[in-house]
Amino acid sequence: MKRKLAMLILALSLAVSATACGSDSKEKSSEPEKKEETSKESEETTDDLDALGDVDVDEGIFNVELTIPADYIGEQTQEDLDKLAEEHGFKSIVLNADGSATYTMTKKQHKDFLEEYRTQINNSLNEMIGSEEYPNITKIEANDNFTKFTITTNSTELDMNESFSTMAFYMFGGVYSAFSGETIDNVSVTFINAESGEVISTANSSDMEQ
Repeated sequence: MKRKLAMLILALSLAVSATACGSDSKEKSSEPEKKEETSKESEETTDDLDALGDVDVDEGIFNVELTIPADYIGEQTQEDLDKLAEEHGFKSIVLNADGSATYTMTKKQHKDFLEEYRTQINNSLNEMIGSEEYPNITKIEANDNFTKFTITTNSTELDMNESFSTMAFYMFGGVYSAFSGETIDNVSVTFINAESGEVISTANSSDMEQ
């Protein structure tokens, strides 16, 4: 079950990568337009630099480096990652010795990527509500960085699917953390009964490390 969830999350990650950065690929077809946009972005970068202080800058554009854990990379080779980077205009994607991969992209690409990924996660959460697999779930709420999930259900005790869904919420939080570059210590999942409002179950990803 855990392996299945990991593969589902990996597929979601790749789908978001294609959606989030498609516009950057199209922009590459027109060199004059690219130069104009680079000039504008350079001006914006200067303003941001004044506001933020010491930040690494490459040709007037912020670089963001993200190291994605091996669990979310799967069986992709360096050749696969090179093609992905070229297709979407990333500076590079480097496969590391431990199976993780380091993405290097501009700040704008990273911002667009996270916005699309956040949308994809929220869409996935909405699809879970009242679905065939989770018929008793009536509402799913999450905080901005997907480290806290509150699930409202008609169940008085969690069924098997609801219990296993905890792993999916852990994965959503973990993947978002990896791509946002934010280090998180825990993803909490709380199930609440819809009628009584009482907490049925609370789970924490940090407990899995013990």
